[in-house]
Amino acid sequence: MRRLLIAAVMGGLVATSAVAEERLYVNDKKVPENRKDLDAIQKALMDVLPSARAATVCVKLGQGSGTAVIVTPDGLVFTAAHVSAGVGKKVKLVFEDGEEVEGQTLGLDSESDAAMIQIISKKPEGGWPYIDIDKDDATQLGDWVFALGHSGGFDKERGVVVRLGRLVRIADSTFQSDCLLIGGDSGGPLFDLNGKLIGINSRVGKELQSNMHVPMTEFTRQWDEMQGGEFLGDGPFAKRKVKGNGFLGVATEARSEGGIVVTKVGSKSPAEKAGVKVGDVLLTLNEEPLTKRDDLKAVLKELSAGDEVVFEVLRDDKKENLTVKLSER
Repeated sequence: MRRLLIAAVMGGLVATSAVAEERLYVNDKKVPENRKDLDAIQKALMDVLPSARAATVCVKLGQGSGTAVIVTPDGLVFTAAHVSAGVGKKVKLVFEDGEEVEGQTLGLDSESDAAMIQIISKKPEGGWPYIDIDKDDATQLGDWVFALGHSGGFDKERGVVVRLGRLVRIADSTFQSDCLLIGGDSGGPLFDLNGKLIGINSRVGKELQSNMHVPMTEFTRQWDEMQGGEFLGDGPFAKRKVKGNGFLGVATEARSEGGIVVTKVGSKSPAEKAGVKVGDVLLTLNEEPLTKRDDLKAVLKELSAGDEVVFEVLRDDKKENLTVKLSER
């Protein structure tokens, strides 16, 4: 029923030339001058708000939450990189009515704070509710815009919070608006008054009078890479490496002759992918001697997921080096 209602609402939002002229009219005014101006802004907002809210979801990851928006009927989702917090992570996406679906984070750009998520739950008949993006980059300085977000986290009784404002600055990779946002709104959508997605909420907070948004050009220019799960950039939103979360995937025991013996190799673990086998003797790790299991643990505590390590391995009385790229547990 909800999907049918959404489809009906979206079907009724076909813009007429009169509506388009009205939206152009509200953007032409520097400030509203009279009641007619305010009514025009309100009507333009109310025409497109139902479909925008239907496609906006809360992102739940661990103990934190943010916001995102669905951009295709197949369930491709745009959000901020600092909300998705990495590549290949399972997340919960919550619709405004409380319905929860499963998602998985795709790629991200840590320079611009852009990220994608894919809904992996079974797609409903007719597809997921979604909104159109501004592929023409038609937004201009001073345009009226509105931002949506699950401010402070999901609240079914309150729903998605709407903030109306204007674009106050346009740069190559950043928009600024005066839509005052707070924590939880991060990753949420910024729309023009035609109901097209023009940006994603990025740096927001109570102390910011002008909030930063990621423009659609940052998504469209790297669409294939992010949809393919690539981690791009090395900027302020890059996922910080956490020492001690480097995972190898072996069980070992001490060996009287020196080194430690591999007694088990985890399926699809970094060790298995690198060619480590049961019975291998690990002699050194990054040229540090291994004489007991605690030696291995001590080194791994100083390493992170993504780090590469080199083992000197004794196998069939022959020594060889194996390089292993650590992952998260």
